Amino acid sequence: MNKINEYNPQLVLHPSETLKEKLEEIGIGPKEFALRTDKPEKTITAILNGSSSITPDMAVQFENVLGIPAHFWLNKQRSYDEFLAREKRKTVVKQALSWAAKFPVSDMCKKHWIQNVNNNEEKAISLLYFFGFSNHKAWESYYYNRELKVAFRISLAHVNEPYAISAWLRKGELQASELKASSFTEKKLKGCLKDLKNIMVHQDSNFFSTVQNICLNAGVKVVHTPCLPKAPINGAARWINDTPLIQLSNRYKRNDIFWFTLFHEIGHILLHGKKDIFLEDIEYPNLDTKKEVEANEFAGNVVLTEEQYSEALNLKRFSVAAIIALAEKFNTHPAIIIGRLHKDNKIKKTHGHRLYKYVDLP
Repeated sequence: MNKINEYNPQLVLHPSETLKEKLEEIGIGPKEFALRTDKPEKTITAILNGSSSITPDMAVQFENVLGIPAHFWLNKQRSYDEFLAREKRKTVVKQALSWAAKFPVSDMCKKHWIQNVNNNEEKAISLLYFFGFSNHKAWESYYYNRELKVAFRISLAHVNEPYAISAWLRKGELQASELKASSFTEKKLKGCLKDLKNIMVHQDSNFFSTVQNICLNAGVKVVHTPCLPKAPINGAARWINDTPLIQLSNRYKRNDIFWFTLFHEIGHILLHGKKDIFLEDIEYPNLDTKKEVEANEFAGNVVLTEEQYSEALNLKRFSVAAIIALAEKFNTHPAIIIGRLHKDNKIKKTHGHRLYKYVDLP
């Protein structure tokens, strides 16, 4: 999280005020000053009434006539121009107050996504900085109107809590920008599936950094972005330029769900090209259910095939020992099998619950 430094001077005068004082001091009027600087009188008059700026060429001429260095006049002009820009900025921030009020700012501050804010103006400034937009209208153009379709290809205009969802997605982009991935090829990503599955089976406490490194070598960025309230996203897959990004929330903190989601997103990357963005557990316009089914099938074939699941269903007793034995036979984790049985209501939700492994990500 970068700290935002806002410098807000109370009042900066146009350099014409200093110029008028100097001309009065030496007894030169606008007409004579125009003659001495070889500038049109109307140009000098415009500067003196504050409606025109001092250019570098003028500053040099002023130096010749008045003996005051050119950089003095240019610094005066720059300070005034910056002051005007910041006054305009105040208007932009004021217009963004109602927009900023719709974000879960308190939780974003707690997660250190943005710096702590003391008032509504700081809230709006921090959010605009976080998203990298000059005003809130630009946010609407990006996330609602899809005016930059090469970057963000779905509209959040008709989803529940678009503000929290956009913040979660943006945080993933910022996290991804800090990672360096190799060039992507399908071959490299397919080639690392076996290694990823082995990590799933033997999952240690530092497994996520290993997953990240394996995927980076295959050209894929994987980041963990904790959920925000009202943004119950489990995962997302999209391309940023020529690099695929997989963003995981670890919402349920359960290993079977984490791994299925990871392989589901990998399925989207391998099967569905660069043009789409996929959000898991979120209903949004133009959701392609066919592609979601395909990604589910892809993930299933990695963690537990239908043939293997059928064998599990044929067990006489779904004892913990039997589930563990099958997991070893299938080279998967027992939680994957028990999770599928729970999901399909084949056993009580309480049975075998200890086979799940808690996932705590950095």
